[in-house]
Amino acid sequence: MTSISRASCSSDEVPQNSRVLSQSEIDKLLSALSDGTVSAEEVKADEEQKKIKVYDFKRPDKFSKDQIRTLQMLHESFARMLNTYLSTHLRTMVSVEVASVEQQTYQEFVQSLLNPSVISILAVPPLKGNIIMEVNTEIAFAFIDRVFGGEGRSSIKPRVLTEIEETVMKRLINTAMGELKDAWKAVCEFDPRLEATESNPQFTQIVPPSDMVVIVTIQMKIGDVEGMMNICIPYLVLEPIMSKLTTTFWVASSVSKDEVNPEQIALLQKKIERTRVPMIVELGRLEISIQEFLNLGFGDVLQLDTKVKDDLPVLVGKRPKFMCRPGTAGKKMAVQVTRILNSEGDEDTDE
Repeated sequence: MTSISRASCSSDEVPQNSRVLSQSEIDKLLSALSDGTVSAEEVKADEEQKKIKVYDFKRPDKFSKDQIRTLQMLHESFARMLNTYLSTHLRTMVSVEVASVEQQTYQEFVQSLLNPSVISILAVPPLKGNIIMEVNTEIAFAFIDRVFGGEGRSSIKPRVLTEIEETVMKRLINTAMGELKDAWKAVCEFDPRLEATESNPQFTQIVPPSDMVVIVTIQMKIGDVEGMMNICIPYLVLEPIMSKLTTTFWVASSVSKDEVNPEQIALLQKKIERTRVPMIVELGRLEISIQEFLNLGFGDVLQLDTKVKDDLPVLVGKRPKFMCRPGTAGKKMAVQVTRILNSEGDEDTDE
């Protein structure tokens, strides 16, 4: 019994905040466990019930767990759209993911930022107040280096951006504002605009230091460079729409509706009309063997399967869409469309 009591009371195994049992209390506990009067599960459950969560009345929680979860889902959608833009624009491996969504005081957020940083102060009308979008300098310089044709490496020491670098970064911020607007439109439609940029966090006092804010931390990776983007949204900005920050409302608003939005159709049509596709006029074809191909030399003549008076097919992408006649327009070569073909390559009789 003595050896058991010493093992139970060892300072290495007993938490610092736990009360050390006396020898008589240890004997009674072991006796109750051996007799079956008290089970180990009951002791464990009793310990869990006694755990007390500390609540600081100076820093009351403004956001519920459901609201934090909704904000995380909203910005996960934002991260996916921003990831698509950066991957296409920079033509390199990019990763954008939401790392955390937390609530804290504005003073704690400002103190956590590095100096210098790329800090953008945004207005979000019709919501009142401002939000902050902060990008780590390592990510900023990697983005700038990639835009200027580099490999996207950040070997520059943290410093304030030059005027040219700041102009390039505004392209990223403007795009991020558009993606943020699209991600939030299921809950609230606002029109973000850039009001000011700063490098020193101490000069970005958008709310009193003791006010609560929600911080969305986004992990970004451009090539081999990793960094953070932080979005700071004060409680005062979200207060008018707090009732909409629920998963039920967000899911219901995100469900696709039967009616078609004419604005979305017009926008999609406008983007399709600007899409570039290759158009090729095929002069003719022929088939030769590999041996004949290897024996080709300078001055050899290949006879195509078309005649001078034949119409030539016009390929849009890889599909024949028109028939044409070759000619010239001024000093340039040109073709004149003679027939329109349908999707199967046959003549369209409706035209």
